Amino acid sequence: MTTSEVSDDDFREILAQTRHFVRTAVVPREQEILADDQVPDDLREQAKKMGLFGYAIPQQWGGLGLNLAQDVELALELGYTSLALRSMFGTNNGIAGQVLVGYGTDEQKSRWLEGIASGDVVASFALTEPGAGSNPSGLRTKAVADGDTWIINGQKQYITNAPTADLFVTFARSRPADDKGAGIAVFLVPADAPGVTVGPKDSKMGQEGAWTADVTFTDVRVPASALVGGSEDIGYRAALTSLARGRVHIAALAVGTAQRALDESVRYAASATQGGTPIGEFQLVQAMLADQQTGVLAGRALVRDTAQKWLTEEDRRIAPSAAKLFCTEMAGKVADLAVQIHGGSGYMRDVPVERIYRDVRLLRLYEGTSEIQRLIIGGGLVKGASR
Repeated sequence: MTTSEVSDDDFREILAQTRHFVRTAVVPREQEILADDQVPDDLREQAKKMGLFGYAIPQQWGGLGLNLAQDVELALELGYTSLALRSMFGTNNGIAGQVLVGYGTDEQKSRWLEGIASGDVVASFALTEPGAGSNPSGLRTKAVADGDTWIINGQKQYITNAPTADLFVTFARSRPADDKGAGIAVFLVPADAPGVTVGPKDSKMGQEGAWTADVTFTDVRVPASALVGGSEDIGYRAALTSLARGRVHIAALAVGTAQRALDESVRYAASATQGGTPIGEFQLVQAMLADQQTGVLAGRALVRDTAQKWLTEEDRRIAPSAAKLFCTEMAGKVADLAVQIHGGSGYMRDVPVERIYRDVRLLRLYEGTSEIQRLIIGGGLVKGASR
């Protein structure tokens, strides 16, 4: 979806409501989310009512119908608080939901998209495996045709929302890679299908409340109608497009989090004193604030520009990787400086910058590591020059 179904005026209202919800309802409860390792049910219900589970799903399926440029503005707001909030509905709007929006058959869309948009269905993106992460070509999960059904076997790991998922958008190898394509197909596997096992919730460094787990498929039988797009060769393309779009969203999320770390740093520098002088008056502290501010401004400009290039289809490969690489690395540096500015208090569990420092570390790993982004950017530039 390139054009938006939402006017600028309506979008301003959606954005204002989201900002209000994040800053007045969620920010005060960050400690609760961290301590309980879950987003409270009342916040989940409020997010559902606001349409956040389907903000990027077209309106004909019950979503808000935001395009990527609007998605980015929303992500800048969602990044301002505990990343677990966004994680609840991130896969519905992003990598899982977009596979269906872009590549699903009419039957598949009508079967699943309304539930995904309303939040009644939690969709999970089952791609990563012990031997295949940022690069899907190493997939070992297998799908074998058997009459008018498929049998799926394999193991996935670090699958976001797996413990609460109703639907797994599952990537499996249906044949060896050949001239026709990568041989990777995508299947819609209900979480309650016989043979689907979800492991215990992972214990992670940060992002408490954002649940991930292993998912095992043992002789899971699905009908032919579960094959996304009704074709084996759609899978790999769906994965790459969906991931590239997701990278722009993650870049914006990183900028939102960096903005929060900067705001916390400025507030602390203006109020904390050393020898009776506010530390913000010290030039070395000002230098750290300046580096934070510069990174945030550069990241915001880059991610907005990248979203526009996506919409015009000018660049859907190199720019998303560049935005994800720069913004997630930048957020890491800004969070590190935030802890430094806070001194010893920045290392304490109940201080927001301590949580942010741990939360943002994951952003450089998922939906393609920084190293993979560098390979995509560098390889793409060389390929472009040799055409």
